[in-house]
Amino acid sequence: MNHVAPEAWDPFGNGLITFNPSNVLMSAIAALIVLIIAVAATRKLEQKPSGMQNVMEWVLDFVRGIINSNMDWKTGGRFLIFATTLLLYIFVSNIMGLPFAVVIGHELWWKSPTADPVITMTLAVMVVAMSHYYGVKLNGTSGYLKGYVTPKWWLFPLKLIEEFSNTLTLGLRLYGNIYAGEILLSMLVGLATDGYGTGIFSGVFGTLAAIIPMWLWLSFSIFIGVIQAFIFVMLSMVYMAHKVSHDH
Repeated sequence: MNHVAPEAWDPFGNGLITFNPSNVLMSAIAALIVLIIAVAATRKLEQKPSGMQNVMEWVLDFVRGIINSNMDWKTGGRFLIFATTLLLYIFVSNIMGLPFAVVIGHELWWKSPTADPVITMTLAVMVVAMSHYYGVKLNGTSGYLKGYVTPKWWLFPLKLIEEFSNTLTLGLRLYGNIYAGEILLSMLVGLATDGYGTGIFSGVFGTLAAIIPMWLWLSFSIFIGVIQAFIFVMLSMVYMAHKVSHDH
């Protein structure tokens, strides 16, 4: 459990902009997995879908339902591909660290990308920034700014606080749930291997004592990964609808 992030990558050599190599690697792998799923599901489209195409169409219908529950389809239809990609990416990212972790030395290289607050907050900022962009694009600058003083002008400071809190809670909710799941799994693994250095329940006895709770929590973590991906996309569409609707 005493794992640290790999040494920061400083591509410009000035120390001002650095990257966590593990985050970059895992985010890229998650994006590649989503791309492979999308290509596999749409490579040979059939009138009577089966297999991966059937799954992808179900996902698209599911996301379409999320959008329709928040805004009219004429406005929200443009967000279908974005929301579907976001759902798949977050789900894949949520479960990547569940089967195993890769530790080199004391550096943690393989984990769920969404178990890092930098990744989840980046996703949250992206969603909120897009909501502002489309708010201006679809309502015009005056219509967009009017939303901050409607129905009363003195609500303006509260709406600014709301923008900050929406971004913060959107990112930290996802991070907290995924990180907590991986921490508990690592604790169960520690119990199964060496009993945390106490000698109690170590070895075979530790494995037997931890294997059932580990599988139960692993199954529950997959369920949490699905739910958190759904919640993130649902809230993203709620925020988007709030900005693009003409009566916000």
